[in-house]
Amino acid sequence: MALRVLIVDDHTILRKGLRNLLIQSPEIKTVEESPDGPGAVEAIQRKSFDVVILDISMPGQNGLETLKQIKMIKPGLPVLILSMHPEEEYAVRCIRAGASGYLTKESAPDQIMDAIKRVIVGRKYITPALAECMADDYAGNKAGSPHDFLSDREFQIMLLLVKGMKIKEIASELSLSPKTISTYRGRIMEKMKLSSNTDLVRYVIENKIQA
Repeated sequence: MALRVLIVDDHTILRKGLRNLLIQSPEIKTVEESPDGPGAVEAIQRKSFDVVILDISMPGQNGLETLKQIKMIKPGLPVLILSMHPEEEYAVRCIRAGASGYLTKESAPDQIMDAIKRVIVGRKYITPALAECMADDYAGNKAGSPHDFLSDREFQIMLLLVKGMKIKEIASELSLSPKTISTYRGRIMEKMKLSSNTDLVRYVIENKIQA
């Protein structure tokens, strides 16, 4: 194999560390980097890659939005999500959006290489934790829980609200205006039929959603 890999993450140290790890493998030919979603999409339109390793939490255009754009441009290109968030938060949403696998940043180096080798031949890389999340989602959410009807951006903002972040802090984190965040918050409350952040925290705890 002579694989071409694109790493997409806004943290320079993590990109460099992952790149140094991957280029030690004889199966890896080239490793390129992008600090954000738009840059990744532009790179994919210019060049050919065998696999993309994509972070979820990036300012501005987040990983889920980037994933959807990538799958529109090159549906067959495998995308591995490598995230700081546990599987319970985003993994099922990522798989639904077309990701080939989901790994946390605590994953061992050999696990990342195993995942790459699996997805480049068209298979999914499903960890035991992700398998459990998918089984729970299928068994318990067929009718749809209120948070299942949130958009990916609304779900992301819900988790940040539950963590106690203020509107201005979330706006800065996501490179959006405070007014836009307030609008999203209103939609979240309306869809979930809740009236306060306290209600939101209670809902997340009762439904065992990791915030």
